[in-house]
Amino acid sequence: MAKDVTAIESKRVSDGTLDSPTSTKKGEPSSPTAEVAGSEESGYDTDRNPFADPEAAEHWRQVYEKSQYECRHVYDPALTWTEEEEKKIVRKLDWRICLWACVMFFALQVDRGNLSQAVSDNMLDDLGLTTNDYNDGNSIFRLSFLLAELPSQLVSKKIGPDRWIPIQIVLWSIVAISQCALTGRSSFLATRSLLGLLEGGFIPDIVLWLSYFYTSRELPIRLSYFWTSLSVTGIITSLLAFALLHLRGVNGWGGWRWLFLVEGLITLAVGIISFFMMPASAVQTKSWFRPNGWFTDREVGIVVNRVLRDDPSKGDMHNRQAITLPRLWEALKDYDLWPLYAIGLIEFIPTVPPTQYITLTLRNLGFSPFTTNLLTIPYNVFHIINLILLTHLSERLNERGFVSMLQPLWTLPCLIALRWWPGVVVDKWGTYALVTVLTSYPYAHAILVGWTSRNSNNVGVRSVSAALYNMAVQAGSITASYVYQEKDKPLYKTGNQNLVAVNILVIFVFLFTKFYYVWKNKRRDRVWNAMTEEERVAYVKNTRLTGSRRLDFRFAH
Repeated sequence: MAKDVTAIESKRVSDGTLDSPTSTKKGEPSSPTAEVAGSEESGYDTDRNPFADPEAAEHWRQVYEKSQYECRHVYDPALTWTEEEEKKIVRKLDWRICLWACVMFFALQVDRGNLSQAVSDNMLDDLGLTTNDYNDGNSIFRLSFLLAELPSQLVSKKIGPDRWIPIQIVLWSIVAISQCALTGRSSFLATRSLLGLLEGGFIPDIVLWLSYFYTSRELPIRLSYFWTSLSVTGIITSLLAFALLHLRGVNGWGGWRWLFLVEGLITLAVGIISFFMMPASAVQTKSWFRPNGWFTDREVGIVVNRVLRDDPSKGDMHNRQAITLPRLWEALKDYDLWPLYAIGLIEFIPTVPPTQYITLTLRNLGFSPFTTNLLTIPYNVFHIINLILLTHLSERLNERGFVSMLQPLWTLPCLIALRWWPGVVVDKWGTYALVTVLTSYPYAHAILVGWTSRNSNNVGVRSVSAALYNMAVQAGSITASYVYQEKDKPLYKTGNQNLVAVNILVIFVFLFTKFYYVWKNKRRDRVWNAMTEEERVAYVKNTRLTGSRRLDFRFAH
């Protein structure tokens, strides 16, 4: 057995990571915590089983018992299954878990994205607001969203995302509905703040819930479907807006008031149904309204054990366990995740202002409110296509840094044209085409969220890191909200020049993060390979380090 481990450890991949005994594909970063029963071709699931060694299996059994992990009674190091069985399980998970996650994200995006459609119906003029007030509203929303991220994640980990997420949706839908009664700047800013506070944390809460059912390799693809619903929402709500804005004058209301009312009621319905659609875990799908559950006993075993074999640390906390202050502090000071937070802070700044202002831009070009909302549909369609293609490319190549960098490489020439092309605004359809191409960029967010989750290597750290990453994104979005200023319109030359500079910085931060993780893995390889087999076993059993700090963990990049 030791000979097999040595043979496997001797292999290297081009990105510098260890092709460890727990990995089935080259470049798959995973913890070399146990020896493997046989070679990489020895069987479908046994060649990636970190519990193949009895000592490792017993070690993790004790961990799961100590943590009171909710699925510990179906933990089975000897369980085997076929590739076809696993594919069938994943398809069932996609229909039951991923699909409803997308529906809930639809509800989120309806209520946080319909403001741009409302302003296309002269909402600002009706309320006596300026574009600077509009910027303030967006910034207050994002600041509130940011402040709620970590507290929401802590609540979610304590009571369970299956309970907290439906509560969130119902609460924010009530605020969303109340926007139909806005009277001026104060009420506008107040509802923006409340929406941010209630919606903040939703995304990391959903990511945490999905991680209970999917492996780290599957998660980015599911997150791409998740964020695809963002663009699908844009298409659906654009069509809804086209209809609802025609209600201007009915009951003496502006069309934007009907928009807030109807779309808020849709979100409320999703929130209520979510109470019945979110099981706490794979072993908790049975209830009074679902007596047979979603899975057979064998399917439950496969769902649980495939996730644990991909990442044994997913069982070191149970799903109703609060994150303690020491765990929180450990997660906060995990500096190896900071490069990903840095990416989140700046990567989306170049795309936020053009996307946020697209309806105002189209109105300034002379398009009517109804035509404006229809013209936003093409970029949403292209956004879906590029998002899915980018995420699948990342999975196929098992590459994150360089593939994600395609986003800033796409937006850079568009921003340069938006700043220095003399036809901007002058050429009506040329400007529309340019803005459409820019806002159709390949969205790397799904890859980055999955990347952060994977490099956390611990349920507690994963909960906090997901929130911190999204907080970084929101902080960047707040900054981006002030790039376009009233005095700089309609061409926003200064703003676009600043976006070009930030875009170039994003590319360099991606390169730094990629090579930082490659360097970090190589350092750990040298130390790990210098240890004897007995020293490695002792390290795995006795180390007090958790998360990405463990010597036997390799970073994804």
